[in-house]
Amino acid sequence: MLFFNLLQADAPELAQSLSADSLSVKTGAVLGTLKDRPANELLASLGEQALQFGLKVLAALAIYVIGAWIISLVRKAIRRGFTRKKAEPTLSTFVDSLVNIAGWVILIIITVSTLGINTTSLAALLAAGGMAIGMALSGTVQNFAGGLMLLIFKPFKAGDFIEAQGFAGVVKEINIVSTKLITVDNRQIILPNGALSNGNINNVSAFELRRVDVSVSVSYGSDAQAVKAALLEIVASNPIFLDSGTPGAADPFVAISKLSDSSVDFTLRAWTAAKDYWAAYFWLNENIYTQLPGKYGINFPFKQLDVHVIN
Repeated sequence: MLFFNLLQADAPELAQSLSADSLSVKTGAVLGTLKDRPANELLASLGEQALQFGLKVLAALAIYVIGAWIISLVRKAIRRGFTRKKAEPTLSTFVDSLVNIAGWVILIIITVSTLGINTTSLAALLAAGGMAIGMALSGTVQNFAGGLMLLIFKPFKAGDFIEAQGFAGVVKEINIVSTKLITVDNRQIILPNGALSNGNINNVSAFELRRVDVSVSVSYGSDAQAVKAALLEIVASNPIFLDSGTPGAADPFVAISKLSDSSVDFTLRAWTAAKDYWAAYFWLNENIYTQLPGKYGINFPFKQLDVHVIN
């Protein structure tokens, strides 16, 4: 009986009951009571107590088995749902782990409570521990929340070229607390998801097409129409550039954008596939430099400074 009473006590009562003086007095009282009771009555009482405890153990085992089965079903349903929606593997793994941990904590508390053990102190201890851990890991929690936002709303995906937090590179991996970039000079940059989700993100790979913009400066006195025709002919000579026949693209465009001190500045715009952007950009600069003076007789200017001497 003392054993069953101790199982049903909460933490303060249990500590008081286990003190030396109290335990001695209670033990003496229990032994005196047992001495005065008839043997058949004592056996019947012990049998009743054992039966009740046995039923509680069976109920706890049943709850444990059924709860474990339910947790398994819920996890399978979550994994199937993420698979159907083709969600990020990182998000699927995280949610599965979170549901698994939360389910087992709840199941253990229910199972222990079924045995008649007071779980109030245990719940308070878990709450206090969770609060302490949350305060100690406040920065990690922020990155964790940012990771959820990135994985749910998907402003970019692995393989995209992005510019964020002062860095530019290809996204190698998105996990729950950070994102890894590989820069064009083969450096690995790890960005915390908290700052990344709250900052500006330039996703260069968001669309299949990109526009190449090039500024071309020619000398004053050059024929504007001849410059436009030459630039459009250079663009048309390379099939890497697209026209209005491609959905989302437009015909190449040339116009005077600025009259500088020593030059007339033209802006050339042409569309290409996003994957061919840099190849198109470098090819265009090289061929403008080599063909305008040699093939079309259009010269590039040099900065000039006129000095007037007054005697």
